[in-house]
Amino acid sequence: MSSDSPLRHLGPNWYATVMGTAIVASAGAALPVGRGAVPRGALEAVWALAALLLLTLLTARAAHWLRHPDQGRRHLADPTVAPFYGCLAMALLAVGGAGLSAGRGLIGEDAALAVDAVLWVTGTVVGLGAAAAVPYLMVTRHRIAPGDASPVWLLPVVAPMVSAALGPALVPHLPAGQWREAMLLGCYALFGMSLLATLVILPVVFSRLVHHGPLPLALTPTLFLVLGPLGQSTTAVSNLADVAPGAVAGPYAEAMAGFAVLYGVPVIGFALLWLALAAAMVIRAFRGGMGFAMTWWAFTFPVGTCVTGAAGLARHTGLTALTWLAVGLYALLVAAWAVAAARTLAGLLTGRLLAAPRPAPSAPVRAMARTT
Repeated sequence: MSSDSPLRHLGPNWYATVMGTAIVASAGAALPVGRGAVPRGALEAVWALAALLLLTLLTARAAHWLRHPDQGRRHLADPTVAPFYGCLAMALLAVGGAGLSAGRGLIGEDAALAVDAVLWVTGTVVGLGAAAAVPYLMVTRHRIAPGDASPVWLLPVVAPMVSAALGPALVPHLPAGQWREAMLLGCYALFGMSLLATLVILPVVFSRLVHHGPLPLALTPTLFLVLGPLGQSTTAVSNLADVAPGAVAGPYAEAMAGFAVLYGVPVIGFALLWLALAAAMVIRAFRGGMGFAMTWWAFTFPVGTCVTGAAGLARHTGLTALTWLAVGLYALLVAAWAVAAARTLAGLLTGRLLAAPRPAPSAPVRAMARTT
């Protein structure tokens, strides 16, 4: 494999394609609508595609580290690339969770449960490592200017929130008693870890926007990444409340059900506000000449978490408006995924997406902000 092999420039950001594909399946399965509204076969096909993408990327990234370790180390030393290592954890978690919710009809209940359990444990361990290691590198190794703050900083710290949202599906399959309670409370700990880290990072990102102006054109879609911890945390508290009655005492289960609504409704409200702001900034970037970049995958997974969050609230409140919100966001998700997937495939066929990054006049995002 030569030094200019396409694998040399295959970064961890590519796991976003797995996340964005898997969430189409899991969000479709979570919609609070009648059976058949989203064809089960279509969801199974999307999950199978996500699983295939995951296997392909795991193999390609392993080859990347074996053949180009210098480039792998350079990625870790680059503050614009290192945060994307959180995508690996979320890709593992997303495929496992979607397998249990949408793919079990394809591979069987037992196999789906086994796949989810293995990928949840692996993804959680990787996510915890990224959540600790990437901030450590940012403090000790990276050189970051005040205007360099970016929504991609959220990627490593939101991974534990994905674990918190998908872990509840495993609770009923554990032995009653200590095992279920430990899993439930462990997911709440992951929820708190990610939430508090997000509350530290998000003000820095907004301050950068206010004091330094809009993000570079190719980076503008990453504003949608802020929706990730918002929608995923709402999903987490809803899913945890669903399984709480079989894991903890009655009063605690009732409190968790109340918390799911009292927390989720305000956070989804803020998510809709941020969605409006991010959409306005993206429209502005389009008018300024923004072309396709891998950052367009930010339109998928974060929006999908808002779908599952709204769906969870609809289950707990019975409010029809929340059902329609989930359906509307899902339509947006499917449209965004179709565009991002088609443009990515075209970029792969032309070789542009895996070409060496071109120099840019200002703070390039070498991994996800490479335009085609």
